[in-house]
Amino acid sequence: MGGGFPTEVRDDAGRRLRLEEPPATIVSLVPSLTELLFALGAGDAVVGVTRYCTHPPAETARLPRLGGTKNPDLDAIVALRPGLVLMNAEENRREDFEALDARGLPIYVTEPKTVDDGIALNARLAEIVGRGAAGTALVQAQRDILAAVRTPERTGRPVRYFCPIWKRPWMGFNADTYAHDVLRCAGGMNVLADRPERYPTVDLAGLAPAVPDVVLLPDEPYVFTAADIPALAPLGNAPALACDRVHLVDGKALSWYGPRIADGVRAFAALFDAAR
Repeated sequence: MGGGFPTEVRDDAGRRLRLEEPPATIVSLVPSLTELLFALGAGDAVVGVTRYCTHPPAETARLPRLGGTKNPDLDAIVALRPGLVLMNAEENRREDFEALDARGLPIYVTEPKTVDDGIALNARLAEIVGRGAAGTALVQAQRDILAAVRTPERTGRPVRYFCPIWKRPWMGFNADTYAHDVLRCAGGMNVLADRPERYPTVDLAGLAPAVPDVVLLPDEPYVFTAADIPALAPLGNAPALACDRVHLVDGKALSWYGPRIADGVRAFAALFDAAR
């Protein structure tokens, strides 16, 4: 896409969308993309968000809340007559997409599965909303940070980690996920990478032979706290427990793309460096 209007764009679902001009009104049903729009200087176009769209705090607090990511208020969205609706193939439901599509709303579906996908999405959305220069600056800054992080030492000496996303039951993620690629870029080796399910259920005692060097406990989607650390005891004498390498971490750094991508990778790289 060259950035000129009118223009035709293709989203991550392979759908073609024709835009006559940058959308004057946008509904974002993806929290990280809501943050991105404001970071790009397109916040004035945002007319509605989900209740999970909390960043930037002051700006999003003034916007209409249109339900959750899994249960949006479809009638309220349609009533806003947005020039563009941003959705995500994993965070939002297909039935809600189909309902909004059937009512004629222009929808851009996203599904970044890698850090590079996320950075490319930043550039594409910047062009779509008429903020190409801001997107170029953001992307270059992110690429510069990632180039500094991706050192031979980190790529050659990965740190084995276990990162649950849920507790009852314990669940993690395999290699076909955005969170996996964030931690791979940071120098981590996912002990669940080869599991066939994207979000496998885990038996901690059975995971002990994988000897994770580090355990990461994020605060979303499940809010892990220090009170959950004793429940990791079935991992036995894995280095993560024996060397006190269980860390409470920012879930947004792990799962939000947009402006957080490079800083998230850099933060996890520093954490893994301490375990080497």
